[in-house]
Amino acid sequence: MLPGPVPGPPRALDGDGGGGFAVVDVEATGRSPWRHRVVEVAVVLLDARLCPEGEFATLLDPLGPVGPTHVHRIRQCDVEGAPRFREIAPRLLELLAGRVLVGHHVSCDHAFLDREFARIGVPLPPVPLLCTMRLARAHLPEARSHGLAACAEAAGLGWYPAHTALGDARVTAELLRHCLGAPSCPPDDWAGPLREAARVPWPRLGRARSRPSGTAVPLVRREAPYGPWLPGSRAPEVVLTQAGAMGSTA
Repeated sequence: MLPGPVPGPPRALDGDGGGGFAVVDVEATGRSPWRHRVVEVAVVLLDARLCPEGEFATLLDPLGPVGPTHVHRIRQCDVEGAPRFREIAPRLLELLAGRVLVGHHVSCDHAFLDREFARIGVPLPPVPLLCTMRLARAHLPEARSHGLAACAEAAGLGWYPAHTALGDARVTAELLRHCLGAPSCPPDDWAGPLREAARVPWPRLGRARSRPSGTAVPLVRREAPYGPWLPGSRAPEVVLTQAGAMGSTA
């Protein structure tokens, strides 16, 4: 069985990724990776022992309508000035390289990322995937359904800011720990993908640290406190924060 994570908040992502797991979540302007765009992306990094290594999140300018605001609660004004996907693509490649890609219904998140990279002419390699929905079906029998909220509830993870990319990615990382720590979970569920991920060659892109105007590429992050909350109480609002920038031109 894998050991539990080291206590404490994840550190900021300053160095390159490599080894372990990249837990991803995207919010999109619709359901089709071919017709719709990613409007928010988050990555939570865990090492091979499931210890937190860092996280990255930002809203993205989809260069068009933001889509179902009633679902993801992202308004058109929220993405004004946010980076475009091509501006953060080099950083995403660095974070995902050498890692197992994890998500709840991970094939959906992977399809959106794959299509976004394809739009800028970068083919993603055949990265190993690990789906917490599949793991929950096998190792969380008490879940009333296999959606992320129901699985989080069954695993005792409390309230989380659903349909925010960072909130979903964080709780998916906790769900991964819960499922991989179950006595019913064989090592092959995680050891094989880890070995495979270490052998996958990844492309690299030069970082777009500034825009043609000379201004730094901004990151716009949505945050909300975690629960648990008392039954019937109102959850706090999700707020936008300026999460720094990609850096200045080298």
